[in-house]
Amino acid sequence: MLQYGGEIAVLLAAVEIAAASLNMLRGSMPIKVKTIFINIWMQALTVFAAYYAVSMIFGPIDRILARNEMASFVWIIASMAMALFLVNSVLVAIYTALKKEMSFWSVWSNNLASAIVLYLTGGVVGGIMIKALEKVDFYLLAAVIVFFGIVYLTFRRFVDDVKKTVEKAKAAERERAEQAEEHVNELQHYVAELERSSEALQESHENFRHAAYHDALTGLPNRNYFIDTLKELLHASRENTESNFAVLFLDLKSFKTINDSLGHSLGDRLIKNVAKRLEGLVREDDMVGRFSGDKFGIILSDLLSREEATAFADRLAKRLAEPYTLDGRQVFTSAKIGIAYGNSKYPEAEDILRDADIAMYYAKDNEENYVIFDQKMHIRAVTRLQLETDLRFAIERNEFELYYQPIISLETATLEGFEALVRWNHPQRGLVPPNEFIPISESTGLIIPMTVQILHSACSQVVKWQNKYGSARPLSVAVNLSGKHFGHPALVEQIKTVIAETGIDAASLKLELTESAVMDNAETAILMLKQIKETGVRISIDDFGTGYSSLSYLHRFPIDLLKVDRSFVSAMEENTENGEIVRTVIALAKALNLKVVAEGIESIHQFHQLRILGCEYGQGYLFSKPLPVADIERLLTDNTRWQNILPNTGMPVIPQNREISQLRLAQ
Repeated sequence: MLQYGGEIAVLLAAVEIAAASLNMLRGSMPIKVKTIFINIWMQALTVFAAYYAVSMIFGPIDRILARNEMASFVWIIASMAMALFLVNSVLVAIYTALKKEMSFWSVWSNNLASAIVLYLTGGVVGGIMIKALEKVDFYLLAAVIVFFGIVYLTFRRFVDDVKKTVEKAKAAERERAEQAEEHVNELQHYVAELERSSEALQESHENFRHAAYHDALTGLPNRNYFIDTLKELLHASRENTESNFAVLFLDLKSFKTINDSLGHSLGDRLIKNVAKRLEGLVREDDMVGRFSGDKFGIILSDLLSREEATAFADRLAKRLAEPYTLDGRQVFTSAKIGIAYGNSKYPEAEDILRDADIAMYYAKDNEENYVIFDQKMHIRAVTRLQLETDLRFAIERNEFELYYQPIISLETATLEGFEALVRWNHPQRGLVPPNEFIPISESTGLIIPMTVQILHSACSQVVKWQNKYGSARPLSVAVNLSGKHFGHPALVEQIKTVIAETGIDAASLKLELTESAVMDNAETAILMLKQIKETGVRISIDDFGTGYSSLSYLHRFPIDLLKVDRSFVSAMEENTENGEIVRTVIALAKALNLKVVAEGIESIHQFHQLRILGCEYGQGYLFSKPLPVADIERLLTDNTRWQNILPNTGMPVIPQNREISQLRLAQ
């Protein structure tokens, strides 16, 4: 401005601020284009205003400088610096205040007032440079400026490199700090997660322990908890002989029927109600546990006498027999209880629980509310278990032997067929009677493979006899079918397989069922009987008269024969009432077009009475006891040996007396 005038100064000011703004953009500093133009305009305006102000105060500047007065020169420099400061700071403060909605004074005083030092310093430096230019060779000054410019640029580059290195170091340090902080945060998170996992693990451990030692349905201690408690009591009884306790094992009666008929949900609710009653009966130091299904256990500790346990069992049986109200329905059940007293002689806790269980089964078998265990029960239980084991081997080794009892036509006193009766030829015990192993085979399910084996053997044997001792009418064979096997879904296929493999005429095979087997579920029994009849075999109701047959179902059963129980036949001579029962059964069979077989015939008088009543077939010791195969083959050579017991009168064999006729009409 002093050297070349105001126009050049304004132009240089605009160029300088534009270069500075572009340098800021190049340095990645965010600055808008609008802001760049505003800065250029403000800088040009500032320089113009300063030049105009100085010219107004001092007049033409070149004339004042020509006088070469130092005082005037200093005042011009100072005025120029102040004018630049005031105009620039005021313009910037106004722009910033409007943009940020702040007061003009706060912006100017806080951010711009201190800039006066820079303007005054710049003025001093400018004055010195002008005076220096007047006394110094221009070319030498230019060389010096170039030299110092190179030094400055080199220094600046060095400074920039140092700054970059410092920035890199700071960035690396920040990165390390951030990584360290991130690591600390991760570590804190890991520690927190570890603590939560530890708490969850502890809670899970407690839940697992509770689940491992408690029943899920009732919340009662389970078998594991029960056994552990018994171990502690047995240990205490070994150290203290006065320690008395008892174990009660109980089972609910008819629970399976309730569960099947009313549903498992209601069955579960019944179990919960039973559990509540049990908890309400025991003392605080006693224990109630649930094992599975409808089985519960109770430990009575600190007993003063053994009678205390039996009195508790009596109260328990009465309380559990009271009705339960479930969904507005009254449900009844009862409990059978086995009691075993604890003592130091028991080596293991499971042993005393086993004995209480054995006593409970004796209570069920004998219809007692409770039974106290004694050692004989254990011996019988071990014997039964051994018998069951032997029975399984017997089926594998085919140790069963069939005896055959002849079935006689009462009209002609000739052989009609046989009933196959199983005997177990035990390798150590010899022949085991059916009443010992049949109940075990039924309870274990072994009756099914055993019956299939018996069917196959009996049919094969009869086919051999038919081929060897042919007769006008083929021999038949009757085989007993248990109720458990009757309900088996594979029964019909098993019968078909036996018929196909043995080659027997299906009509020569008779299957004998008890009344209870077909009456337990009559509708289902009818469907099963029809399927069996489709195979061609004949069906007989065994021991008829001893059960509870319903006449409404009897006429719907697709059966061929009724078998009169031996208890009625044997008492015909002594008891008129039994004779009438036999008469009624035979008349009923005639009305339903069924044949009748009387079993247990032991006297000629019974034989004649049954013939008169119209009974077609009979079996019993009058004709023959059950015989092995070898004896039956000798019997087959003389099929007419029983004809000497036929009556010699000329009267009809089966008279149509008035009583029978009337009964038929009634039916």
